[in-house]
Amino acid sequence: MKTSSLLAAIAAAAILGSVIPSATPARAQTYDPRYPVCLQIYQGFADYYFECGYTSIPQCQMSASGRAAQCVINPYYKGPKAKRSKQRVQ
Repeated sequence: MKTSSLLAAIAAAAILGSVIPSATPARAQTYDPRYPVCLQIYQGFADYYFECGYTSIPQCQMSASGRAAQCVINPYYKGPKAKRSKQRVQ
């Protein structure tokens, strides 16, 4: 009995050890398509994140001033909402 419970504990530990490291959260989209300019903020040599909430480069540059950051154009910006034109029926 002792051997089988020991083998079961080792098997459980091996299964948990292989599953837990792969259970990392997925990265969400970092660009907000509602804003044309994003602030890219560096946290380390290769670690950074985006704050997309700026309507112009000068507005973004005010936030980037004095920080390890730069302003970038949002490649996923959808543009302003299109106005629907009223078609006249003749």
